[in-house]
Amino acid sequence: MNSHSPTRPPSARVLLLTGPSGSGKTSLATATGLPVLNLDDFYKEGTDPTLPQLPDDGGADWDSPLSWDAGAAVAAIEELCRTGRTAVPVYDIATSARTGASGLALDGAPLFIAEGIFAADVIDRCRAAGLLADALCLRGRPTTTFRRRLSRDLREGRKPAVYLVRRGLRLLRGERTIVARHTALGAHPCARPEALARIAAARTGRPVEAAARR
Repeated sequence: MNSHSPTRPPSARVLLLTGPSGSGKTSLATATGLPVLNLDDFYKEGTDPTLPQLPDDGGADWDSPLSWDAGAAVAAIEELCRTGRTAVPVYDIATSARTGASGLALDGAPLFIAEGIFAADVIDRCRAAGLLADALCLRGRPTTTFRRRLSRDLREGRKPAVYLVRRGLRLLRGERTIVARHTALGAHPCARPEALARIAAARTGRPVEAAARR
């Protein structure tokens, strides 16, 4: 395609799935059987000088959208929508580093899920590009999310235990604020049953309530 050719129209659309860390995004996305783009793989590396920092020398703030490469994530989403395949970095959370790359192909699927705690931050860009099918924010009991998140993070050895407990308590206190922020960015807040229903609607092309919440 030369520089004067029109942009290739999308052959697939993306459903953005966000929510607090530990809210069940990954398990829900997997349960749909749709192709899944893991947006956590677009975290910046631990050596990146632009990483935001927690106060009082608490280290990098991995819950800030500034710790994430939104531009690269949107580029991957757009490439998937227009060509059906893209290269995705492989990110190791324990070492805060990219360890390689892998390919993701839609194999003809007209819809895929892009899930991660920063998915709401790219809603407007995906909508403007004509790529957005829907945008959802999983929500539930903050105490349940806290237990699920801490159990997962300890099991996977994502960070030292003391860091994980402190982070978990901070996120527990701020969970309702996190959901409110995602909602303000355009994600529809819902529990798992409603999320599955809206994903099913998007999958078949049936109309769903507008994702924007302005």
